[in-house]
Amino acid sequence: MRNKKLYRIILITCSLIISAFVYNIFLLPLNLVTGGTNGIATLTYYLYDYNPAIIILLISIACLILSYMYLGREKTRGTVIACLAYPLLVEVVSLLVKNLSFDKTDILVLIVFAGVLNGISNGLMYKSGYSSGGLPIISQILFEKFKYPIVKSSFIMNTIIVGIGASFFGITSALYAIIFLYINSIVLDRVLLGISNNKAFYIITDKDKEIKEYIIKQLNHTVTIFEVKGGFLNHQKDVMLTVVPSRDYYKLTEGIKAIDPSVFFVVTDSYQVEGAK
Repeated sequence: MRNKKLYRIILITCSLIISAFVYNIFLLPLNLVTGGTNGIATLTYYLYDYNPAIIILLISIACLILSYMYLGREKTRGTVIACLAYPLLVEVVSLLVKNLSFDKTDILVLIVFAGVLNGISNGLMYKSGYSSGGLPIISQILFEKFKYPIVKSSFIMNTIIVGIGASFFGITSALYAIIFLYINSIVLDRVLLGISNNKAFYIITDKDKEIKEYIIKQLNHTVTIFEVKGGFLNHQKDVMLTVVPSRDYYKLTEGIKAIDPSVFFVVTDSYQVEGAK
């Protein structure tokens, strides 16, 4: 239990350090307003020359108080570490990288790299089991009290912040921010789920015997067959399920299409397979 808690603390520490470096090296110098407390801190820094770490700390404390009032002590406890440690790290890292600068002629490369690092940071945060706090707390309160979807409220708040940033720094800066957020989301998924090494095939065909033999004898993989009913015609059909390594993806798709040109199949990523022989 102690080792698990230490592991979680190490994860959140790494997450916050990476995030602080991304903010000070990329987001702030490039005027990238990407939503959240970072976006507000960037705006207030360039408009009023306020210290970003102080703004992040004030917003985090305000959100912590709201969380304690409306969500209770237990749900607030997991956000305290990030809310208090992150502003401190932002300030410390800003001093460490004060004299560090990048060639900004190729901004897209910098944004891609920043998006990858931030995605890793967010992935580690989620894996740690702690919360980053900040504005997402408001979304959680809206959900708890009014059942307003968290994703929708977060999207609206971040869109407003990015839109304000666009009004000051231009549309191009906002487009770069969107690219950053998109890359961040992709990398976040990869960190949480990992790289899919397998593909799951759901196959409906009139030549189920031939395709089953092809999968078992030619590709050396097992097949599970289960019965389903069509929603439109209410016809009973057999569906074959097989999971194959990604390297066999094209062998299977081309093989079953050669056997039955009218075959219907769906392919999904399979991140974890256990118990198969």
